[in-house]
Amino acid sequence: MNNEVNKKKIAFYTLGCKVNQYETNAMEQKFIESGYETVDFNEKSDIYIVNTCTVTNMSDRKSRQILRRAKMKNPNSIVVAVGCYAQIAKEKLEEIEEIDLILGNNEKKDIVSYIENYINSKYNKIHLEDVLHQNEYLDFGSVTYSEKTRAVIKIQDGCDRFCSYCIIPYARGKIRSRKMENIIKEVEDIAKKGIKEVVITGIHIASYGKDFKGKIKLIDLLENINKIDGIERIRLSSLEPTIIDEEFVTRIKKLKKICHHFHLSLQSGCDETLKRMNRRYTIEQFEKCVLLLRNTYNDVILTTDIIVGFPGETEEEFNITYRFLENIKFYKIHVFKYSVRNGTKAAKMDNQIPENIKEIRSRKLIELSLKQQIEYNESYIEKKVNVLFEDKDGEYFQGHTDNYILVKVKDEVLANQIYNIEIIKKENEYLIGKQILH
Repeated sequence: MNNEVNKKKIAFYTLGCKVNQYETNAMEQKFIESGYETVDFNEKSDIYIVNTCTVTNMSDRKSRQILRRAKMKNPNSIVVAVGCYAQIAKEKLEEIEEIDLILGNNEKKDIVSYIENYINSKYNKIHLEDVLHQNEYLDFGSVTYSEKTRAVIKIQDGCDRFCSYCIIPYARGKIRSRKMENIIKEVEDIAKKGIKEVVITGIHIASYGKDFKGKIKLIDLLENINKIDGIERIRLSSLEPTIIDEEFVTRIKKLKKICHHFHLSLQSGCDETLKRMNRRYTIEQFEKCVLLLRNTYNDVILTTDIIVGFPGETEEEFNITYRFLENIKFYKIHVFKYSVRNGTKAAKMDNQIPENIKEIRSRKLIELSLKQQIEYNESYIEKKVNVLFEDKDGEYFQGHTDNYILVKVKDEVLANQIYNIEIIKKENEYLIGKQILH
């Protein structure tokens, strides 16, 4: 491998959530600033970095597969495992001979130094700080290496909810909020690049400011971002339902840039299952949150996550969940089969559900989700919507409405521009439209 830093090639692969996407952008930027050349992960590279995920067994397995695959592209390369799976599974990763370096989540900020020290010394394969004792947010600074149309902005890290099925608090640590002035500066930098939409993300964004002792909340941050010139859309990633109260909706409805799409993580539509999951709300409380949003925005779209086959979930409990989802009519339901996470309370629970039952329940909810999405899309035929176009897909330009419906048009449009579109027809999970010419 060439020892001149400015000639080294580096490639990234990201698994998992938008937080990981943001952190990969941040790491990539640091390497570019240090003189490295970034290449596609499928190309031959001197260094391969895999930003791992551990939310399910499938995530673990894919992380391992990608790490092994990297070495096959260049046997002389340095393969680095970083992130959540690396944080909690160092023993398993140590057994994979293709991996040269294992770094946790806190090490991402100084990853260039860790890799260069490894190159120079060829020792210290593992660097994993205990995230459970991390009290301060580790700020990457402004991350300007992002998409042309949409930028992901990380506002906090960690979670203190300890849902009984979830390993993420052990991989990410306690809640740490980013200073508001640093977030605002990053969004201002993004606006100067001509990017029109920001996605507010974190591990548990509803908790933003909680570690500031109640002086600042998520809604305060959103009000300040809404003032930034150049930004036209503010989209929120997954929200804890309980943040949706009268004060929140009263203040957020005044913010014209907020997208009318809310992802409320439900996990189950049955109170008994929710108790075992250690989710801190009831179905009645969740439904009140939904009504508040629908009374605030007449075009609001709600999406959610559901886990099927949680330990002890009876056929009756599943049917209660199914009926609740039918009643709420989410635009899209992201369905996950329960995955045992060693170290969590749910892993030790009795009445683990067989895989074949999980599969049957999963298929039922996926079919319900698609049915409800198609029905909702039908209601948009002949309506006029504003679409922020992102890229070209074959003969179509495609982009999303404010409430996150995918729209495609054959007209000549420019990416990163918002156009008024008339919807002509639906194509299952997306809409076909035409540009309205004035």
